[in-house]
Amino acid sequence: MILGVTTLTFVHVVLSLIGILSGLVVAYGFLAARRLNRCTAVFLTSTILTSVTGFFFPFHKFLPSHAVGIISLSVLAIAVYARYGRKLAGGWRRTYVITAMVGLYLNVFVLVAQLFMKVPALQALAPTQSEPPFVAAQITVLLFFVALCVFAAIRFGNEQLRTA
Repeated sequence: MILGVTTLTFVHVVLSLIGILSGLVVAYGFLAARRLNRCTAVFLTSTILTSVTGFFFPFHKFLPSHAVGIISLSVLAIAVYARYGRKLAGGWRRTYVITAMVGLYLNVFVLVAQLFMKVPALQALAPTQSEPPFVAAQITVLLFFVALCVFAAIRFGNEQLRTA
């Protein structure tokens, strides 16, 4: 292994937080019909790297985190193609919004799961991550992102775009 697990964990977490924060700014850009080119590049790069670095952790069997990583990389590949390959032309604009927001959602989904695993107060509420507080938190995040995605796709998909 090139990096120690502690260093890898640090890099992975930092990339994840950068991806989430820049992704929220990109989501704001969708709602304001703004491209936010630099922030978009930071979001896509850091979110892709978050998923990639997740595969470098030691493991002995296929885990749910691997499935999330594969799904995330797949939707982010589509987002990158829609944004840079197809240049948001026609239906690719909405495809980009939806896939970018799914990528962001998956990053936040994992953040919530990690918080329930690592924060003692949350771990006490949901030690197996199947208890009502964990389920309620994940459903709330999902509903937030569904609403955000719908509004972003409508707004970013229909408005004349401004570059920022």
